[in-house]
Amino acid sequence: MARTPTLELAPRIADEVRRTTCYMCACRCGIEVHLKDGRVRHIEGNRDHPVNRGVLCAKGASGVMQHNAPSRLRAPLLRTGPRGSGAMREISWDEAMDLAVGWLAPLRATAPEKLAFFTGRDQSQSLTGWWAQMFGTPNFAAHGGFCSVNMAAAGIYTLGGAFWEFGAPDWERSRLHVMFGVAEDHDSNPIKIGLGRLKARGTRVIAVNPVRTGYAAIADDWIAITPGSDGLLILALAQELLRAGRIDLDYLARWTDAGILVDGREGPTKGLYLRDAEGRPLVRDRRQGAPVPWEAAGAAPDLARGWVADGVEHRPVFRHLADRLLDPAHAPEAVAGRCGVPAARIRALAAELAAAAFDAPLSLPRPWTDFRGERHAEMVGRPVSFHAMRGIAAHANGFQTARALHVLQCLLGAVEAPGGMRFKPPCPRPAAAQPRPHGMQGPGRPLAGPPLGFPLGPEDLLVDAEGRPQRLDKAFSWEAPLAVHGIMHMVIANAHAGDPYPVDTLFFYMANMAWNSSMNTAATMGMLADRRPDGEYVIPHIICADAYSSEMVAYSDLVLPDTTYLERHDCISLLDRPISEPEAMADSIRWPVVAPERPGHAGVRPFQSVLLDLGARLGLPGMVREDGSPRYRDYADYMVNHERRPGIGPLAGWRGDGSAGGRGAPNPGQLDRYIANGGFWQAHVPDGAAFFKPWNRAWQDWATAMGLQDRPTPYPFALWVEPLRRFQLAAEGHGPRQPPAHLRDRIRRYLDPLPFWHPPPGAEEAEAAGAGAFPLHALTQRPMPMYHSWGSQNAWLRQILGQNLLFLPEELWRSEGFAAGDWAHVTSPHGTITVPVAPMAAQNAATVWTWNAIGKRAGAWALDPAAPEATGGFLLNHLIGELLPDRGDGRRWSNSDPVTGQAAWFDLRVRVTRAGPGASLAPAFPAQASPVGRGPDRVLHGSDWR
Repeated sequence: MARTPTLELAPRIADEVRRTTCYMCACRCGIEVHLKDGRVRHIEGNRDHPVNRGVLCAKGASGVMQHNAPSRLRAPLLRTGPRGSGAMREISWDEAMDLAVGWLAPLRATAPEKLAFFTGRDQSQSLTGWWAQMFGTPNFAAHGGFCSVNMAAAGIYTLGGAFWEFGAPDWERSRLHVMFGVAEDHDSNPIKIGLGRLKARGTRVIAVNPVRTGYAAIADDWIAITPGSDGLLILALAQELLRAGRIDLDYLARWTDAGILVDGREGPTKGLYLRDAEGRPLVRDRRQGAPVPWEAAGAAPDLARGWVADGVEHRPVFRHLADRLLDPAHAPEAVAGRCGVPAARIRALAAELAAAAFDAPLSLPRPWTDFRGERHAEMVGRPVSFHAMRGIAAHANGFQTARALHVLQCLLGAVEAPGGMRFKPPCPRPAAAQPRPHGMQGPGRPLAGPPLGFPLGPEDLLVDAEGRPQRLDKAFSWEAPLAVHGIMHMVIANAHAGDPYPVDTLFFYMANMAWNSSMNTAATMGMLADRRPDGEYVIPHIICADAYSSEMVAYSDLVLPDTTYLERHDCISLLDRPISEPEAMADSIRWPVVAPERPGHAGVRPFQSVLLDLGARLGLPGMVREDGSPRYRDYADYMVNHERRPGIGPLAGWRGDGSAGGRGAPNPGQLDRYIANGGFWQAHVPDGAAFFKPWNRAWQDWATAMGLQDRPTPYPFALWVEPLRRFQLAAEGHGPRQPPAHLRDRIRRYLDPLPFWHPPPGAEEAEAAGAGAFPLHALTQRPMPMYHSWGSQNAWLRQILGQNLLFLPEELWRSEGFAAGDWAHVTSPHGTITVPVAPMAAQNAATVWTWNAIGKRAGAWALDPAAPEATGGFLLNHLIGELLPDRGDGRRWSNSDPVTGQAAWFDLRVRVTRAGPGASLAPAFPAQASPVGRGPDRVLHGSDWR
């Protein structure tokens, strides 16, 4: 009798599964790491995790390759050749730490500001910022100034929360969703899940983006806007809604500052809120016909009529806003040409927004009580949602553009109401409830508070008595007053120029400043390697911490090797950038699912633990006990036992005896509870607190009990951003702290309390000089299967995208006679590159674009010098100056948003011409030596398990 074969349909691939948090992008998805004989064999999504619910992208699954990458560092490195050569030798950890202490201890004792400590997307900024504070240097910041600070600052100052990490669309209830400039790499799995829900319900999705890729590719409609003109489109939409009377007046009156009176008196209070003797903003009550505090019980703010006192009219914010929006310059016909969007299409979009918001309002049968004590039988929402990201942020007009978008949301009543944008804990938290930035206290002393914060006026700037910046990057100076994430792209250029002062040591963590994390890349490499006439380096010391042999490693004097993310503890904290969703506050950890092994070498250590060790060796406050011994054994010990204030620590879950959440004493068994729960903790927001959070008593009480705030703090959304007006008043000559003469007009123009559109400063100058020579906008996008430079060296991901092309609009392709396989010269006011090109139909006709972070310098990342990333991969960064063109005034003007200092990557203008036969990649740089050698020609995974 024939035997029936036994098929192993689900072969066992592992003998253990450990659940932790992904690091391959900033989504922070839950993952299950399958181990076989103690080695990582497979990674998949954790179905129980609140972020991704089991979904995992190519990046996440490729963490196996990231963990085993040939480019991993193996020991501390000391430079032995010129900077940039890559010539280094391995040293012991004792020697490395002694060197670091030897460089840093004298600085802390004499001039702590001469240390500049800047990090990339490390997801541990609550630790690194605290370390900088304890060292005493104000020169700390992270990745946000490159990426999205315009979105973050505009969101906080307007709403008390921003898109993405602190806000999300109401995916379950929205009936129209509009995306502005959403990058494919940010929050990709949650966005993909959310878009899937929308599409499954038949919800209409509209993408506003110069390029139709990624999420825009599945949109029902695509608006191919001209880069940098989003603000014009948004203001035109707002005008159309206002003219049609399709705005939510009740929402505006109740929950925003639309009814607050603006002081009309000439003098130092003009343009500020009119306040009573207790400092409470006043509205004109419709019933009483007299001013009452905005928060008064029963207040009925009048949005139309002001209050006349002593012959002066104090008009409500809404009147000022209406005057701005109804300006003929914002009519669809007036903006269509510049936006590249026909006037009829603008009107049609406005009509869609109005119909979604008002024709079928959404009602949830959830009674709630507002902060004024008024009882509401239901939660009524406007089911239209927006999402925006880097595409509108990375312009020098991005702050006011993001402000305009938030004001548009408020006009529709579509923030914190069912169907619209919702806050994720710890938000909402207005600017007034955020910390202020803190400056130097003197040698040997910590800063009085965190180095980053949210200024409310000139008194919060970090400038000296003459108005000179205290920070190397000039954040929180008159040049960038609201630079709440710092201005990382100016650090090396300013250090090289000694402007505003020279520094001794640059300390970078996971920031590839010698390659794709800098504008003006070639010149930046030159600055890092430049020497004084005496032969010493202009920047005396550079320390870099990284897990991989990046381009920046070769320019560092001392390299501290980090572990991979599967070999260390990490804390995704409510003190920083948690994994919360609108329905729940949540945080998570990473933990060493495998031990770090680098046989035959000194080994690697988790950077956060190294930083705490370094702090203890330097005797930094909070990192040593009274006897001078280290307070924390390592980062895991810090995660459990550190308290930022009593009862509030890096992790909110299982505090005290393990039963408390949010507030509570440290719990020695806390990490074990996280590990047992898949690496995360969450507490669900009560149903009655889930919407209208800034004004909902249930939310205010719950958030206070959970430690998200110390007391209830209801506040109005700010259509009129009063802190901006305070800066304008200083520029007009009021107050004890005023800007230098050369910055007064700049402050008056750009720090407008109402949103407006302006051409980026650099674009205005280029047009005046004849911008017709550079007719095209040039953009970069992050590729969805990869993330920044430390993802694209992954062996599996390289097969998806190993080199990049510059995509040209079809009309340009035809008119210039391009053919398949051609190369082009791309020239900006800053320089020329030569790159491979291809045509693409789905892009704005005045725009060229490419994937970023694919190109690599030969010799880096353990790649063969002839690898496609080095021979066919390129950066547009070479064409972007960190400074605006010389104005002839002897000053260095940053290529940044004048409000926040956001790097203006997307303001790049170029011309493209066909290169002749035999063209090759330019600029080309000599290969760096690799301190880890070259990887194998073939990378096999799992062959030994067959």
